[in-house]
Amino acid sequence: MGGDMNRDPFYITTPIYYPNDDPHLGTAYPTLAADVAARWARQNGRDVFFLTGLDEHGKKIENAALKRGMTPQELVDQKAVVFRSVFGALYIEYDRFIRTTDDDHVRTVTTILDRVYARGDIYKGTYRGLYCVDCEAYYTEKDVSEGDCPIHRRPVELLTEECYYFRLSAYRDWLLQHYKENPAFIAPRSKRKEVVNFVQEGLEDLNISRSSFNWGIPLPFDQDHVAYVWFDALVNYVTGVGYLDDRAKFEKYWPTAVHIIGKDILRFHAVIWPAMLKAAGLEPPRQVFAHGFWTRNGQKFGKSLGNAIVPQHLIDQYGVDPVRYYTFRAFAFGSDGDFSDEELIRRYRGDLSQGLGNLVQRTTSMVDRYFDGKLPATSGELSSPELEVKTTSEGVVASYSSAMEGLAFHIALDEVWTLISGLNAFINQREPWKLYAQQERQQLAQTLSTVAEGLRIAAILIAPFMPHTAGSILVRLGVDANPAQHSVSWSQTWKGTKMKVADPLFPQLKVLRSVGEHGAETGDSHADHR
Repeated sequence: MGGDMNRDPFYITTPIYYPNDDPHLGTAYPTLAADVAARWARQNGRDVFFLTGLDEHGKKIENAALKRGMTPQELVDQKAVVFRSVFGALYIEYDRFIRTTDDDHVRTVTTILDRVYARGDIYKGTYRGLYCVDCEAYYTEKDVSEGDCPIHRRPVELLTEECYYFRLSAYRDWLLQHYKENPAFIAPRSKRKEVVNFVQEGLEDLNISRSSFNWGIPLPFDQDHVAYVWFDALVNYVTGVGYLDDRAKFEKYWPTAVHIIGKDILRFHAVIWPAMLKAAGLEPPRQVFAHGFWTRNGQKFGKSLGNAIVPQHLIDQYGVDPVRYYTFRAFAFGSDGDFSDEELIRRYRGDLSQGLGNLVQRTTSMVDRYFDGKLPATSGELSSPELEVKTTSEGVVASYSSAMEGLAFHIALDEVWTLISGLNAFINQREPWKLYAQQERQQLAQTLSTVAEGLRIAAILIAPFMPHTAGSILVRLGVDANPAQHSVSWSQTWKGTKMKVADPLFPQLKVLRSVGEHGAETGDSHADHR
């Protein structure tokens, strides 16, 4: 689709998730986003590596296992199966599912700790602070509201313990220079100023070890301490592409790395992580992109808040592709948005069923009815209305590509639906049924060829978001079902291509009630499930 320049490597990652409970829609959100970006890059012929996985160490995991009467390893092994299953059900196709208990990750963490310690940037001290177990993070008095964590709204603990520190304060000036020289490092742009202001105010050295529990990776220079979450979890990004075991792979992918993360962990990824890499003699990733939160009734999704939505129930109600579509059409990736059953149903019935589905059904049915499923040869000369469709398609492809480069998924989908709406309007304008009645066979064939070509391009563009739907459309058009085998340039002649009529892509919905936690239905779609 894109030429030799698009053979460039592309490395996309998600946060790694705490497996203390099952994933919900908020958990799946960044993983779906990375999947969309990876699919689009693959369609363009790029050499893609997509990493996701689990952060399996820490006190929170140890506590969760204890409550279940299990060992931490038993718990994370069990939850790894669940996460893989949910991601598979959502058509997420990653290249590696990393776990921080993986042998190569343990060795990588140990190597990097040794390197930073030898440099003199790790030292021993004592820490006293307010700690949130769910965040695995410390907060200052000004961060805490009435004694509660600002994220989880649960009481924080006052902890004092011996620990090791990373000299984060020493990297303030280097970080500010890096942000200045690499303005695209933090995205969206609105988040960049927030991070720069935070660093300009000065940085404190970072607590990087714990001695009050042992479910973690022991420090190589002090076996009584285990690595605190940042010198463990963040290192997964370099482990995942072979930092220790496959240097060629690492050097190919690492310079292209894009980390998709939630805005609540932006500082960890845009401040702590690049400083850690610098101390270890490594370059920072290319970009850290902070997405917003899905909320329900204004509150962030979370099991602890009682408002989580189970992906499988949405899949059962609406199908995978409509859920994927709604997830990125509802609001801008990078902004917050509130989940709405009514909005999902409206878009299913309007954008998908009446818009895209109707277009596919009309096109294939008319080709079947008027030409026995095979369009004849056309002159190739487009009339003014057909040229307008071609021009619209070319503009949509250009705008879509630009939006996808910036992870502006809602804009990309808006562009595709501009094309889809235009094709439906074109059919209404040209009225193929009248051309057939008037025996204007050549004009009829040219009209339907124009619609089929626009639909083929639309199918390629929706493929990263709705892979099953895209493949089904291409099959019905009688062409290769693999989007990567197609060009988005206007070129198809359609002579002799056998099209197929099939059941509607988006069956009529019977969903009348809202989706609650664990798949429970509620009579009020705005009910509070806390």
